[in-house]
Amino acid sequence: MKRVGILTGGGDAPGLNAVIRGAVIRLAQEKAEEYQCIGFVDGWAGLRDKVTLSLDPGRVDEILHQGGTILGTSRTNLYKNPDDVRKAVAAYNSCELDSLIAIGGDDTLEIAYYLHRDEGIKAIGVPKTIDNDVLGTDFTFGFWSAVEQATSAIDSLRVTTMSHHRVMVVECMGRHAGWITAYAGLASEADFIAVPERPVHIDDIARAVRHTRELGKLHSIVVVAEGASIGGVEPKPRVVKTTNGNWEITQKIQRDSFGNAVLKPGEIAEAVAGELEKATGFETRGIALGHLQRGGAPCAFDRILGTRYGVTAAEAVIHKHFGHLVVLQGLNVETVPMKGAVRETQNEKKRYKYVPDSFLDLAEVFYG
Repeated sequence: MKRVGILTGGGDAPGLNAVIRGAVIRLAQEKAEEYQCIGFVDGWAGLRDKVTLSLDPGRVDEILHQGGTILGTSRTNLYKNPDDVRKAVAAYNSCELDSLIAIGGDDTLEIAYYLHRDEGIKAIGVPKTIDNDVLGTDFTFGFWSAVEQATSAIDSLRVTTMSHHRVMVVECMGRHAGWITAYAGLASEADFIAVPERPVHIDDIARAVRHTRELGKLHSIVVVAEGASIGGVEPKPRVVKTTNGNWEITQKIQRDSFGNAVLKPGEIAEAVAGELEKATGFETRGIALGHLQRGGAPCAFDRILGTRYGVTAAEAVIHKHFGHLVVLQGLNVETVPMKGAVRETQNEKKRYKYVPDSFLDLAEVFYG
C-alpha cells in the first residue's frame, strides 16, 4: 500500500475541500495500486508536528459544497528555521509517505518545491489563492468565488450609496495583483478601479467621480485593491505597542514569515475616501470587504475546478509526475514543472501573475 499525504496551506479559499475530495476518491478507485490518504492538519505546521487526520472516501464524500478546508490551514514557513525542515522531513519519512500533495498559494508551493528539490520529498503542487496570482495557471480555484462575494457586496453597498448620494470606496483583497478588484469592479459597474499593476493618482479618481455627476448620477462606486498604488494618498500612520508597553507612531511595514507585507484592512480605502472627499466635495465613505471575500460556499466553477485539480493531482501521484504543478491552461487541466512557477530561493523577488493590460484597458472604457 502506498501512503499519500495531503495538506492545505496559506490563506483559506473556497474550493479547497473539492481538491481534497477529488484526490482522495480518485486514489481510492485506482486498481493498479492501493493508496491510503493521510491529511496533515494546519498546513506545513501539521507535517512538522506530525498532526494527522485519516482521509477516506466516506469522510470526504459530502464536503464539495463546504467553504474553507476540513484540514485547517496556517501560514507556516518551514525555512525560517532549519530545524523545522528537519522535523518535516522526519515526519514525512516516519509516516512512510510515498508522496505529498500540497495545496496552496505561492508561499505553500515554494515550500513544496524546495522540499522536493532539496530533501527528496515527492511533492505535487495544487495552486490555490483567491488572488489568482500564481504563475503557470489561467485561474486558481477560490478566485471566482471571491469575485462573486465581492460583486454581491458591492451591489448591496450601491443601495445605501445611492440613497445618500455618496461616493463609496470599496477595498478588495489583492496585495500584489488586482484580479479580484478588476473583475468585481467591472462586474459591479464601478466608476473607477485601482489595482497594483497600474499606478494612478487621486486626481484621476476625482476626475472620474466628477464625470459621473456630470452624467447625472448622484453616487459613485470606486473599487481599490489593498495593494493599489495611488499617488497623492497618504495612509494614516500606524500606531503600535512597543516592548516596554508604550504606544508609538510608525510607518514601518510589518511582514510575515514569507516576507509579505501585512496590510491593515481598510487602510487604503479610508485614505482614498478622505482625499477624494477633499478633492471633490462629495460625501465619501470607505469600506474594506476583508475576509468576507474568502467566506461562504464555493461557486459552481470553483467546485468543478477544484475537483478537476484534485483528480489530476491524484493521477500525477499515480504516474509519478513529482515536482509538478497542476494547472488550468485554456480548457485543459494538466501538470507542468513547479520550477519556474516559484522562486528558486526566498532571497529572490517573488514571481506573480498580473492582470493583463488588455483587461485594464477594457475597464477604463467605463471611467469616462
